[in-house]
Amino acid sequence: MKEAHIPGSRPPLERMMRIHQAIQSGKLPNAAQLSLELEVSSKSIHRDLEFMRDRMALPIEYDSARRGFYYTEEVSAFPTMQITEGELFALIVAEKALQQYRGTSFEKPLLSAIKKMEQSLPDTISLNLADWEQTISFRTRAEPILNLKIFDALGKATAQRQQLELTYRKPGQRQPESRVVDPYHMANINGEWFLFAFDHLRKDIRTFVPARIKAARPTGKTFERTHKFSLEKRLRDSFGVHSAQGEFLVAIRFNNLVADYIREKRWHDSQELVELKNGGVELRMKLSSLPEVERWVLSWGGNAVVVKPRELAAMVRKSAEKLLKSQN
Repeated sequence: MKEAHIPGSRPPLERMMRIHQAIQSGKLPNAAQLSLELEVSSKSIHRDLEFMRDRMALPIEYDSARRGFYYTEEVSAFPTMQITEGELFALIVAEKALQQYRGTSFEKPLLSAIKKMEQSLPDTISLNLADWEQTISFRTRAEPILNLKIFDALGKATAQRQQLELTYRKPGQRQPESRVVDPYHMANINGEWFLFAFDHLRKDIRTFVPARIKAARPTGKTFERTHKFSLEKRLRDSFGVHSAQGEFLVAIRFNNLVADYIREKRWHDSQELVELKNGGVELRMKLSSLPEVERWVLSWGGNAVVVKPRELAAMVRKSAEKLLKSQN
């Protein structure tokens, strides 16, 4: 017989916490008493007790003489509610990190998840996020400008595998163009959002920037995402989001004025640092494209010199000459 749903019944975790408190009190509660108190069937109580005993390793036994459950040894805390100082700090940091998702379709479910975690903390732990307002913050140098309606449409279409017709404007292009795509994946990379989708015009997977999408309309068709797509593999040798343009062994030398900044971060999974006698450092990487690392090298001014490949050195030289001419 199917168990009837009881409106307003507590979530399983909360029920098990109440059962734990009842047993720990030493009053030897039984299934009938607990089912009345928690407004669920006796079957639910027995399932909870089995889970607590078998999965949480709580020492629960039944005293047939006194007809009640008890602990055979002392239990100091409910197992799933144990939280370390480091975990508590991480929870606070996670809440602060939500600032970068304000206004997006991710904000509500993320806030809901964190709220549930906060509510499940023991009564002995008080979590006042306001106390940390002046202690922890997250800032981005340039916040992407997003059309939240389009962003939400992209997220839903990606999750539900719905084909989209995009009105998209590429950099430097005055008039936007129509593109029919199968949205495979949305990713936030270095603080910026990107949509990875199969482009029916190009017959290949392309990367789209949501901020450049002027409209996104469902075509009414659905799609099956190819098993060959893997964001991890696609970006493995990329310095950002560009990839699959070739294989390049990159070496860049930084002088002693900026060498410490290079040493303090991991810029790429393939990186290798070689210390130089003058206090500088040489950064070596294996990359699949050059445009993004070119812009990065230029950002260091005259403190970075490309050793190889020749293509990258030529690209940096050409851009630097163009910049110099524009300043005259």
